[in-house]
Parts: sequence; C-alpha cells; structure tokens
Amino acid sequence: MKIALAQTNAVIGDIDRNTARILARAAEAAALGADAVAFPELAICGYPPRDLLLKPHFIARMESALQQIAEASQRITILVGTAIPNPDNHGKHLLNVAAVCRDGAVVSTHAKTLLPTYDVYDEHRYFAAASSVSVTRLPNLPQPLGLCICEDLWNLNTLDTGPAYDRDPIAELAQAGAGVLINLSASPFWANKQQHRVQLFGEQARRYNVPVLYINQVGGQDELIFEGASAAFGADGRLIAQAKAFEEDLLLVDLEPSASSRVEPYPDEVDSIYDALVLGTRDYVNKCGFDAVVLGLSGGIDSSVTAAIAVDALGHDRVHGLAMPSRHSSTHSLEDAEQLAANLGIQLRTIPIESVHSSMEQALSGHFAGLAADATEENIQARIRGNLLMAFSNKFGWLLLTTGNKSELAVGYCTLYGDMCGGLAVLSDVPKTTVYRLAELINRRSASQPATGRRGGAKPSDPGAPGPIPQRVITKPPSAELRDNQTDQDSLPPYDELDAVLELYVEQERSADQIIAAGFASETVRSILNKVDRNEHKRKQAPVGLKVTSRAFGTGRRLPIAARLC
Repeated sequence: MKIALAQTNAVIGDIDRNTARILARAAEAAALGADAVAFPELAICGYPPRDLLLKPHFIARMESALQQIAEASQRITILVGTAIPNPDNHGKHLLNVAAVCRDGAVVSTHAKTLLPTYDVYDEHRYFAAASSVSVTRLPNLPQPLGLCICEDLWNLNTLDTGPAYDRDPIAELAQAGAGVLINLSASPFWANKQQHRVQLFGEQARRYNVPVLYINQVGGQDELIFEGASAAFGADGRLIAQAKAFEEDLLLVDLEPSASSRVEPYPDEVDSIYDALVLGTRDYVNKCGFDAVVLGLSGGIDSSVTAAIAVDALGHDRVHGLAMPSRHSSTHSLEDAEQLAANLGIQLRTIPIESVHSSMEQALSGHFAGLAADATEENIQARIRGNLLMAFSNKFGWLLLTTGNKSELAVGYCTLYGDMCGGLAVLSDVPKTTVYRLAELINRRSASQPATGRRGGAKPSDPGAPGPIPQRVITKPPSAELRDNQTDQDSLPPYDELDAVLELYVEQERSADQIIAAGFASETVRSILNKVDRNEHKRKQAPVGLKVTSRAFGTGRRLPIAARLC
C-alpha cells in the first residue's frame, strides 16, 4: 500500500484556501498512485487556531469544509485533521480529530487523547480528550490502521520528551490491533528537536513492531514555525522516508517491505535555525498582508543578520533600510550599513538624527539641570530612531522589523519605544553568540551561490569579500553607540558567558545556586538573573518574536511582572 504524506502550509482561519489546497494535494497524490493521503493536525483551519475555536460559525465552516473534502474522496482515502463538536453533553465542546474520508463520505473520526498544556500549548482550553481509541480499515491495507494526533505519539517514559501522562494511546492502539500507525501533527520547530522526534518515533515503532508514519504541518504561524520534515519509520524503528524541511512537500511512502522511499536530508543546527527564521519571516509578512518591511541598519551584527534574513525571505525589492547616525555614531558604522545594503541590493535611506536629538536635549535641559547624564539621554536617541522607523511604517504600510537578540531582551539591554518598536522581532529568540554563527553561515551560503546572488541583489562589490555581511561587522566589538566609545561589554558580561547563564536560567529553569555550582561566578550570576527578572515588563511589551529555542520569551513563558523571582 502507498500512503502520501502531504505537509501543507495552512493560513489560520482561511478555511476556503486551506480546503482548496487539501483537495489539490489529494488529487496529486491520487495521480501518483497513492491509496491514501494524510494531512496535518487541524489542517482545515490551521494550527494553532486558538480562540477562533470559540466561535460557533467558525466550527460550522469547518464542518462544511470536511463534507466538501469527503465528497472528493472517491478516488483516494483522505485522512485530515479538523475540529468537530463533542457529542457528549459534558466537558469541552470540541474534539480535535483525524477524520477518515472514503467513497464520498466521512467514515470515522478519531479524537486526540493527550491534550498538552505546557509551553505554547493550551489545548484543554478548547478540546475534550478521547475517551477511548479505535482502529479503522483502509482498502489495500491488510492490517488495521491506528490514527493518533501529535502529542499522542510523544508519551514514552523511557525518553525525556515531555510530561508523562496517565494514558498511553499508542499502547491502546497496539492492543486494539493496529498494524500501522499514522500520526497527524502540528509540531513546532526549535533547534535540535528533530533529533528527539526521530529517536522517539523510531522507539515507538520498535516497541510495538509497527510502521509509524508522521505528517507534520509546515510554515510560520505568528511566533511558531513548523518545519514539516514528515517521516516514516519501519517496524524495526529505521527511518525509511523523510520529506523536505521548511517547505511544502508530498512524500509517497510505500509500505511494502522491499520498497524504497525518498529520504530528504535534515539541515544541521545553525542551518535549521536560519531556514526557520526565513520561513517565519516570510509567512508572517505575507499572511499578515504586508507588501514590504523596513528596519534600521546600524552597521552592527544584529541588523545585518536581520536584513539578510528578510531579503532571503522576501526578495531585495521588498526590504528597506534606514540608517540614522547620531553624534556618537562611528564612521565605520555608516560605511558598513551602506556596504551591507549594496551587497544585499536593498534601498538604504540615511537620516541623521543630530538636529532632532539636540532639540530634545534643549527641551529637557531646564528640567534636568544639575543632574548627571545617564541612560535617559542615551535612550532618547533610540526613541528618536523608533519614531522615524514607525513613520516610514505608517506612511508606506511597511512592517517594521526589530533587530534585538535574545541576550539583550533577556537582560533588558534594549529601549522601550525605541529599538523595541516594531511588528516582528526576528532575532528575539536567538542568543547573541548564535547571531554570529548565523552571520558566518549567511556569508558561506552566499559564496556558494551563482554570481547574481541568491537574494536577487548583487554579490559583494569587493571581489575578496566573503559574503554580504562585511567582515568588519563580524569582528568589531558590538556597541549600541549611544555614547562615545561605548561597547556592550561596558554593561554586560562577555556574550559567551552571558548566553551560557541565560540558557541555564531561562531554558533549563535552573536556580541561581545551581548555576553557581556549575562553575559561574556568584556575583555575575546574581546580576544576570536580577536583570532577567526585573525586565519582564519590557518583554511583555515587545513585538511578536519567532521561536527557535525550546523556551522563548513568548506565549510559552508566562511569568508575573510584579514579583520577586530571583
């Protein structure tokens, strides 16, 4: 039997568009000779639909779309994720189901059993859990088929993959006689997660001696990014098929033991982060209906990497840069910004802020008389720049990209209503040390592209240049340039040390004492942790940021603002 795994990029709420895409992929799968085609979790509405699920008319439209899909199932069995009303009179009013459509009808539905409520997930808010599991039969498949949804496949106590549950739906399906398992998923990306998936799903296949087919959503949905990489595992746990990562794909899996299927390579850690950021940026801009983006180009590493990501995501003609030098800006900063813009082929406007800065200082001088200059005066410059960038966003309808990284956001090394202004924070979940790795990757990739450059812009004008990001941007000490001779390390520990502590505190939830016991200086640790806790109010006002680590500053991290945490 041949089963096609159709990893689709849904637009949340656009049920007509999503349904049309499902029907087109089903027809394509049938033409390839597939007996059945499987789509991701909640493929009809897109995942996560969140409180759209509370709207009765939204559920009614999904039910109508499911009937339309069922009517198209004469040539091929269609397995599709959707939400349906819960027939029980108690509990949540919806079920998250895999629907089996065959011969023009919906022949069965199979509800999700394990409803996650950790990190970015909040499924108990909307769904009731399946009270029991059941298998189904497919033409040309001699064994019963067990259908499960996303989290159902992740409950394996022998691996540290997440919370343990009282029920094990995979064991229940195996006990019910399932000879093949298909998992409909919407599993968000974060760095190195794919390694856990392959290990876990292979172990599930081995444990129950059944093939496991996993179909994952692809695309950016607000802060979340889904990379696809749908896969199939033999009964012995071997990876036998894998779809492309970070793009739509239709993977045909032949369940005959002697058959071979396509196994696409999965990118390594830094490549996967970069590809995720490009996909997340592209889909956020396009799905929100923006024609172009604008960002400030300071000649620094963060804005340079953000610009390169934006150009890869959208093309050079949809990316606009704005340089805003002040009296504290170095000559090389403007030169580096100009060189970057030329290398990427994007338009760069330059607006010096000295006159506006002087006017604001003069307006405040009488009120600040006798007080020493401090971060107040520095932040005025950042807020002037934020105002100018927002003016371009308002006037031309461009989405403003912020360029701050996770290290800065963690400790509050950013300015509210200044460099935090914007609609999408591309690097807000990328530690500073990883930003440098991305810059090197960008230049390596550019060097391997044809002479015109992959982004549609020119190759670096200097024949000896390693890539679009000038080498000086990568090697010079990072600085906000809000005062003379300023560097980031005037206020922060070295970034390799800072990022190591932040990973332990933010991502691994270690205490101060545990981090100190790991070998970090007590004064440094307590200073960093105090900054993290004190700046929760800033992060609550930050724009949406793309999630690429296991613990991002977004909906998955919910801490009080008025609290003493450290």
